[in-house]
Amino acid sequence: MIEKAYELARERYAALGVDTDRAIERLASIPISLHCWQGDDVGGFESEEGLTGGGIQATGNYPGKARNADELRSDLEMTYRMLPGKHRLNLHAIYAETGGKKVERDALTFEHFARWTDWAKANGLGMDFNQSFFSHPLANDGFTLSSRDEGIRRFWVDHGIACRKIGEQIGRTLGTPCVTNVWIPDGYKDIPVDRKTPREILRRSLDEMFAEPLDPRYHLDAVECKLFGIGSESYVVGSHEFYMGYAMANRDRRLLLCLDAGHFHPTETIADKISSVLLYLDEILLHVSRGVRWDSDHVVILSDDLRAIGEELVRGDFLGRTHIGLDFFDASINRVAAWVIGTRCMIKALLLALLEPIETLRKAETENDLTARLALMEENKTLPFGAVWDYYCEKMGVPVGAAWLEEVRCYEKNVLSKRVA
Repeated sequence: MIEKAYELARERYAALGVDTDRAIERLASIPISLHCWQGDDVGGFESEEGLTGGGIQATGNYPGKARNADELRSDLEMTYRMLPGKHRLNLHAIYAETGGKKVERDALTFEHFARWTDWAKANGLGMDFNQSFFSHPLANDGFTLSSRDEGIRRFWVDHGIACRKIGEQIGRTLGTPCVTNVWIPDGYKDIPVDRKTPREILRRSLDEMFAEPLDPRYHLDAVECKLFGIGSESYVVGSHEFYMGYAMANRDRRLLLCLDAGHFHPTETIADKISSVLLYLDEILLHVSRGVRWDSDHVVILSDDLRAIGEELVRGDFLGRTHIGLDFFDASINRVAAWVIGTRCMIKALLLALLEPIETLRKAETENDLTARLALMEENKTLPFGAVWDYYCEKMGVPVGAAWLEEVRCYEKNVLSKRVA
């Protein structure tokens, strides 16, 4: 039934000049970097208290969250089995495995992530990395790399340097570049008097962090901007303009700008920013999320905004210059299911874009036939995309349709439910 439906769909798309076989072959080569923090509500393994402030908040108390790295890896393995294609893992520094010893963040080394890297290698996964500038006593006043306190600032610079070295070693071990991303929560809840000084301090801190060049075959740096956050509603030091300027001023360092779908005004979409930024930068990092009225990191769904991101990446031929990662956390539903839903939606958005009759649409636009452009774009929405998606999933050996949900429910019954005291 699935193959028969696919054959009919292939004929429909072929009539419009779209090669569905080529589209799914291209799709299979695009990795999505899954964020580890969906599995434990951004708690990390530094302490039993887990998440403590710093501009991040997870809501909900659905039973069965991962309590240690082994459980988190088990949940990730379950998730990857539900996803077509070969993907990556995005890890935060607070997920270090220190053998029960207290290790400060500025003293972290590759050894504390060796088990993660061994696991990724055994599963054929690439890895990305993040410094953790939050949930720490030295971040309690809301400032890290832009702190006026030299001791605090130096601690966080050293943490950033340590993480870059860890990221490079991860990349060397796995044979694929590790993108190490910088996001800081620095800012003020209310209106500041001096917006300039913290940004001058942040620029100095970044210069010190990135001073040592690392081999781009194994490691890439990214900086992530934000419009506002919890506790920094009025002023964020690392704004979009700040990091966009910094990334462009440091092109020789091959610095990536990270665009997070939840970090802008609710009426903005990062899809419109991609072509502008990539005129001046070689590569970018995307953190795909879903904000609901604010940067709330909801599970990604196949929304118009998500489709627009996929379309821009394909229409602009930007897939080879874009690192796609996910960034959401929902503790109100099954955490493994949240991963599966969000990642499969991201993959669907890319497939929908790859199935567009782009040349026909581009020709209509070039000839100023805007009537045909709009008509064809709307007609494209009712083409049999679902048949191509089902065929792709079957071909890749993962559950078709909602069949994955039953497997996750069995995993919840046999594994997750037993974590509840």
